[in-house]
Amino acid sequence: MEGLRKKLKQIDKKGYKAYKEIQGKYKGNDFLLHIDHVQADPFASPSRIRVEFSKDIVKFEEELYKTKYRKIAFEDFFAREVAKRIQAYSTNKSGSGKSGLILIDAPGQEILKRTAVKVDHQKVEFRLSVGLPARGRTILGNQAIKLLCDDIPSLIKKAVFEYDKEQLIKHLLLTDKQQAIREFLYKNKYICFIANGSILPRKSGISNKPLNHDRVIPFVSPASLEIEIPIPHSKPIKGMAIPEGITLIVGGGYHGKSTLLKAIERGIYNHILGDGREYVITNYTAFKIRAEDGRSIEKVNISPFINNLPLNKDTTRFSTENASGSTSQAANIIEALEIGSKVLLIDEDTSATNFMIRDGRMQELVGKEKEPITPFIDKARQLYKDHNVSTILVIGGSGDYFDIADYIIMMNEYLPIDVTEKGKDISKRFKNIRKTEGGNIFGKLTHRIIQKQSFNAYKGKKEKVDAKGLHTIIYGTNHIDLSFVEQLVDPSQTRAIALMIKYLSKKLQNHAVPLSILIESLYEEIEKNGLEIISPYIGKHPGNLALPRKFELSAAINRLRTLKVK
Repeated sequence: MEGLRKKLKQIDKKGYKAYKEIQGKYKGNDFLLHIDHVQADPFASPSRIRVEFSKDIVKFEEELYKTKYRKIAFEDFFAREVAKRIQAYSTNKSGSGKSGLILIDAPGQEILKRTAVKVDHQKVEFRLSVGLPARGRTILGNQAIKLLCDDIPSLIKKAVFEYDKEQLIKHLLLTDKQQAIREFLYKNKYICFIANGSILPRKSGISNKPLNHDRVIPFVSPASLEIEIPIPHSKPIKGMAIPEGITLIVGGGYHGKSTLLKAIERGIYNHILGDGREYVITNYTAFKIRAEDGRSIEKVNISPFINNLPLNKDTTRFSTENASGSTSQAANIIEALEIGSKVLLIDEDTSATNFMIRDGRMQELVGKEKEPITPFIDKARQLYKDHNVSTILVIGGSGDYFDIADYIIMMNEYLPIDVTEKGKDISKRFKNIRKTEGGNIFGKLTHRIIQKQSFNAYKGKKEKVDAKGLHTIIYGTNHIDLSFVEQLVDPSQTRAIALMIKYLSKKLQNHAVPLSILIESLYEEIEKNGLEIISPYIGKHPGNLALPRKFELSAAINRLRTLKVK
């Protein structure tokens, strides 16, 4: 590191642009420091560095990260370790802008595939963002020496060599158990599992952490839905399993219906020990569906739900700049099916009423010939029968859904009760006067082909691709609004989606490729070569990305207002 110390002394008190001279690779004691990108000024996005240790130095046993899911958990653990050390790190952050700042892309409650830490057979690498010290736009060389040559190597070494091995093993054994549960559910045709003792409520609407245990009722499965799953490293685990088919979650207001559904929708991800939902496991393809007034739709075949529009508007290739609640919900379902979702999650509270149900009295008043919408109640069973797509619905106001349900779960003071038989009995005793609409089959699923001109990222003479928080992507002159894509959980996923769209735009040729195949090929490439391939800093520092599912990537593409379909 003497070379770096020397350079920093030479540029001390010079203008900030002189920091560019320190870019490069430096050999420290047992590690390499890569300074990949130097910020333009103290107020710009922080500089990007990597700290690299060879496998011979860290001596991590390959057994610890031998499988795909263990490797994700292993890297996640060390990202958390570094974040913990940074948080405890006390430094003088005096200076301008971001001077003295140290950041790593820290994980939250979910365990995601990230680029913050990378381990392979040769090395382990930590990717950090750093604010290079300055007063005004004058370099503080001595502070930079302390930061880059002393403090950062010290805190990374503590994370690498002084971590709690017992906690790492617990972290990895948990992911083994979670994977075993996922495999069991898939083999036995279940779509979701909630372990007994799970803590489902969260601290607040803006906190993803569990509510304090003394204020919450742990989950307990009804006996009729309880199963036992063999898992490694432990005795079998018991809890409620939801089979394939159509399941209703019912109950009074504030009794836990939406809390249960929210836990199920987040069960697509593994959670950390102590989260309360670490053994809430959901089919990875499950997608939350809701109404989304105002979104754009581009040539989506919504005809299974909406047909015979006034002025003979085509619903097999339906487009609009400003969708209604019902058309947006129909499009959200068809787009999820297009990418391969096998489980739909729907909450009545965030659905369009006329999309969910049309009762007998309304049918009597407004004949089907005057109503273009076929409600979901008449398509859910066909969707399962024709396409093997299951549905979990939170229903509070329409008992007509009892007629099509395979299972009915009532939440009573946050505890589930199996009321399937009672619901079916009510269906028989209370004659339903509504007529089934929409024919005997669900309808055809259409795969759309995206045109290359959809992805114009230029704003003036420069490409502009960026993410703002969890819910916004800036793509050229467009803002993609992901506020209602509810299974995004980390801004790093949103950053990755922005770069994935840009990457796909470069790969997209003029020949016809369906969107589903285009996305699938990208994920195969990422599986083979890593998430780093989408980064503009490939080979250097792609350290603030987390992998989204292909469903959220597709959702973002579908909300791009410049999208063009052949």
